[in-house]
Amino acid sequence: MLTNVLPLPEWQDPEADVPARIVLAGGCFWCVEGVYRELAGVQAVLSGYAGGQEKDANYRAVCSGATDHAEAVELRYDPQQLRFGQILQVFFGVAHDPTQRDRQGNDIGRQYRSAIFFLNDAQADMVRAYIAQLEKGGFFRQPIVTELQALDTFYPAEEYHQDYARRNPDQSYICAVAQPKIQALASLFPQYRRKA
Repeated sequence: MLTNVLPLPEWQDPEADVPARIVLAGGCFWCVEGVYRELAGVQAVLSGYAGGQEKDANYRAVCSGATDHAEAVELRYDPQQLRFGQILQVFFGVAHDPTQRDRQGNDIGRQYRSAIFFLNDAQADMVRAYIAQLEKGGFFRQPIVTELQALDTFYPAEEYHQDYARRNPDQSYICAVAQPKIQALASLFPQYRRKA
């Protein structure tokens, strides 16, 4: 996790062409969901599965590696309060480590890969431009390995996975992995946080 704030994308948000929805994968969905629930302008966050080859997904099948789905979160947001560039800034700077291939920390496997599942070409172009900007700026010691893939189907995860970090703040994994990311959001991007 970075200790410095990443810059906003250099583009002038052509948000008219960008859906107010995106699907992000950055390791365990409990952590990514926990970070984005803290952002003002996020209207809904749903943990689930994306990017696989099978016609259905559930936790057991995804964890087995048989489906090639990633644990992911679907964000719906108000572009009047939160810009797509800010979502990317938080994703690459706080929510996960975009330089780890097929893992996040001790969570290992394709289901924990770094990926963005875009809804249209405008989103994909903006993500590519931001990754190029970050790589040119030398913000990471290793190359960014985030995969870009058109969203086919997003499968919501089982109910017990939804809003897991908030409902289980004392669970050891949440304390060790999710809470430090939520705290990093508070210190690096306090202006983006929801008002209490």
